[in-house]
Amino acid sequence: MRVDAFKLPTDGPADVRGLQALLDDGAVRADELVCVLGKTEGNGGRNDFTRDLAMRALEDLLAPRLGLPPARVQDRVVFSLSGGTEGVVSPHVVAFARSGAWSEAPGPKRLVVGTAHTRPFTPAEIGRMPQIEETARAVAELAGELRLAPGDVHLVQMKGAIPKADHEAVLAARRAGAPLRNDMVHSRAASALGVALALGEVARADLSDDVVCDDWSLYSGVASCSAKPGLQRTEILMFGNSDRATGDLVVGHTVLKDILDVDAVRALLAELGLPVTGGQLAPEQRAHVLGVFAKSEADPRGSIRGRRHTMLSDDDIDDTRHSRGALAAVLASVIGDPCIYVSTRAEHHGPLGGGPLAIIARVP
Repeated sequence: MRVDAFKLPTDGPADVRGLQALLDDGAVRADELVCVLGKTEGNGGRNDFTRDLAMRALEDLLAPRLGLPPARVQDRVVFSLSGGTEGVVSPHVVAFARSGAWSEAPGPKRLVVGTAHTRPFTPAEIGRMPQIEETARAVAELAGELRLAPGDVHLVQMKGAIPKADHEAVLAARRAGAPLRNDMVHSRAASALGVALALGEVARADLSDDVVCDDWSLYSGVASCSAKPGLQRTEILMFGNSDRATGDLVVGHTVLKDILDVDAVRALLAELGLPVTGGQLAPEQRAHVLGVFAKSEADPRGSIRGRRHTMLSDDDIDDTRHSRGALAAVLASVIGDPCIYVSTRAEHHGPLGGGPLAIIARVP
């Protein structure tokens, strides 16, 4: 089992020329593609249609190669596209392909990637224990399929379900004393807690409906969750290191204590065999970095290291755009490459004001 990754800069959301060239040259086969992750230059909000444009372009590219109608491509290849390229962030995608069979004998741990789905949810389950427990079940099952112990899982990228509810259902739930939570905030939060439960980052006894978006001491250090209105079931992407995989890629993760935690970034790079000696990776080291994936959040307490910040009180620029640009600049300043994937809103993703960081790199 071998995973290969290809970092491809883009000139616009519909630019798929980099992936097309790989397919045309035979460097990767369409039926070996597992997922495509990337950043598009929209606003990152609910009306950011650059993501839809990018997905449509990918569907049109892959459909004839997979022998599928465009609407069925996402049944075979997962697209995780994040809008918002504020500051130094450079629009790009990273395509992952998987080939070969598991090695019968253990060896050095190398990157594996796999996909899964939860069962469909009802609106009343979102943001509550049924979503947490079903997410945990699917995550644990996928880790088993990929031959990963909990400590070998370094990134769980998810698109959380938000099933639609009609107006009468909303009113009925409110009258029953259990208002619906089928929104982006609670779906992200429950998804992250589901990952934490599956991987032993939190105990089942500490979880309940009441802790969701309330007890911020409970979090995952490897989850990266978004949420999509209308999605019935949660889509799951898992990255980890298995001793039954081959290839030359590895993934590692850390948890940033805040948006300025460059020490954690440097420590993670050193773990991956890329020690930073001059403040920033050297060009030859930088070439080994294939993907950088992080979660950012404007600290809701209104301060960073004891100093007041105004990300939450700026009426001109949304706080998500502030935090995304700030964290991406911090990461790029150490790595030396502005192809950084930063997703915002981090409910139960790391401590308040901080968040998970995962890096995929080629073994030096």
